[in-house]
Amino acid sequence: MLGITLQWYSNATVQIAWYGFGLSLLLLILFFLLSNYRRYKLAGINGALISIIFLALGSMLAWYKNIRHNPDWYGHRYQANQAVVATLQEPLVEKPNSYKSLAAVTAVQNKNRFVFTAGDLIIYFQKDSTLTLKAGSRIIFSRPLQEIRNTGNPGGFDYKRYNLFQGITHQVYLKQYEFVVLGETKQSLLKKILFAIRRQVLSVLRRYVPGEKEAGLAEALLIGYKDDLDRNLVQSYTNTGVVHVIAISGLHLGLVYWLLLRLLKPLTKRKNFKWLIPVIIIPALWLFSLVAGGQPSVLRSAVMFTCIVIGENFSRKPAIYNTLAISAFILLCVNPYWIWDVGFQLSYAAVLSIVIFMKPIYDWFYIKNKALDFIWKLNAVSMAAQLLTTPFSIYHFHQFPNYFLLTNFVAVPLSSLILLGEILLCAICAIPFGAIFTGKVLSWLIWLMNSYIEVIESLPHSLWDGLQINVVQAILLVTLVTGFGHWLLEKQKMGVWVGLCSVLFFVFFRSLSFYQSNRQRKLIVYNVPRRQAIDLVTGRSYFFVGDSDVVTNDFVRNFNVRPSRILYRMEFTNYLSNFASKEALLQFDQKRILVVDKNLRFDVAVAKVPIDIMVISRNPKFHISAAAKAFNIKQVVFDASVPEWKLKYWTKDCDSLHIPHHSVNEKGAFVMNLN
Repeated sequence: MLGITLQWYSNATVQIAWYGFGLSLLLLILFFLLSNYRRYKLAGINGALISIIFLALGSMLAWYKNIRHNPDWYGHRYQANQAVVATLQEPLVEKPNSYKSLAAVTAVQNKNRFVFTAGDLIIYFQKDSTLTLKAGSRIIFSRPLQEIRNTGNPGGFDYKRYNLFQGITHQVYLKQYEFVVLGETKQSLLKKILFAIRRQVLSVLRRYVPGEKEAGLAEALLIGYKDDLDRNLVQSYTNTGVVHVIAISGLHLGLVYWLLLRLLKPLTKRKNFKWLIPVIIIPALWLFSLVAGGQPSVLRSAVMFTCIVIGENFSRKPAIYNTLAISAFILLCVNPYWIWDVGFQLSYAAVLSIVIFMKPIYDWFYIKNKALDFIWKLNAVSMAAQLLTTPFSIYHFHQFPNYFLLTNFVAVPLSSLILLGEILLCAICAIPFGAIFTGKVLSWLIWLMNSYIEVIESLPHSLWDGLQINVVQAILLVTLVTGFGHWLLEKQKMGVWVGLCSVLFFVFFRSLSFYQSNRQRKLIVYNVPRRQAIDLVTGRSYFFVGDSDVVTNDFVRNFNVRPSRILYRMEFTNYLSNFASKEALLQFDQKRILVVDKNLRFDVAVAKVPIDIMVISRNPKFHISAAAKAFNIKQVVFDASVPEWKLKYWTKDCDSLHIPHHSVNEKGAFVMNLN
């Protein structure tokens, strides 16, 4: 893992890793030629050489997995307006205003010939009733590709890096007449099977599970299909700490494994057919994992259950820590960038936390009553899982569900029952009466679970929101849990000192962060598509200038401006005492800010008024040259509501007048420290 992270952040050449790998391997071979006595005396060198080998291996994996380092990557050969041949990798997914698909760029035009290339891109197709594209369709088009960019909003999701880790670097929007279908390519048998199963399962669930919200959740629970999920419902599951129920993970695969064991139990009584158990279970588990999208969390479970099945077949029980380490090593060899995947991190943290802390927590109480004992066991699992996952969830999601015990106690067993019911529905879908009845029961169970989650979310203080910690603080929290856990479980005093030092450093860094937040003065012009959004920040308070839609629309606010306010620890919205406004001219601390979002006339002044920042929004009728005669403008910022065609003229005016300018559409959000 260290080699992967060092390679990504240092961007070192792969030759360094090869030299380190080769030299360490050579020295390790020479080391084993020494006498046993010398090898014993120099055992530390042996460990260091092995560590360097794995460090170099991780670095090489990360370098070669980066599509930009592939000599055949289309980004090395593509130029604007050249013809591109692409093959759709998946069926079209319907969006509100378009259809979306992942495509592989197989060739680009180079003068009078086509050159074979590698790499993926996202294609958005204009909605049209005659669109008949499907997975495997080959198309050719010449519309310019757009590099995937981030909004640049502080604290925002790194969408560019997320796609790069999957080999995707560009996107394009195509209208009906802007591409030509060349036919279809031959798909692998495995892909055909996976897509066919996925289509059939979705068809069954949509046909027999009444209700849009219920059907959408049913699709996510069984095969991880999230395009039909209700956004508000997902937020409710996140706020109450049971979003893991929606994400396909070890819980789902464990149920499939348990069901397969039950169905194959008669084979265990016959020695001649016992070998069939792993032959059936392992492919079935992997088929389910791939149909569910092959996410890191479910693949981790697939590798672990594969080891368990193989071990049991040879009458050996594999050590859980070794199984976890082997599964992580295999997955990172497949894709080293999964180390940044939130599902990967939470999956391993949850399993490790349950393995370490579940039994000690469960042993707190001895309960004779089986029903009460079962309830306590569920709570013990939930509490154990939270210990190591909490630092990761706070770091990524900036919140903590205070009633997670209440929600997990109902959601986990109920979702398990629903999942088994969905498998039954798919099995009996050929029997209309049974399928209709089962679908209605499933719809009612899902409605019951959704209603319970929404009720818990509505309770006072159900969510501790707006939490902000950095990577160092997250590591300190993990160290704190590890230290005190080691002290309680192993009775080692060193664990107490590690935990106390972690608390001390955590409090220090957090106090420093609050001190810096109280002294901050910032102007933030957000990159919110086709909207005006400006925050004037003083300390932990902010004054918002912009469209009301940014305030009232939960999705727009949470995705674009809320991460910034959490990052800078802004809590209060008010009209600041040191804020004065006269028409479009704002006086904020010692800075003068001119917001131009309507038609203005500028009178030529004998002495130009100094303007620190001019923010231009929407499509006002005015000329920058006229504004420059009235004001001494130090910086111009064009927000995301400015039309693209108008932006070209205004940027030319700024260049001719030698005025620095920043377009948030092209360069991301504009953040200026006013201290």
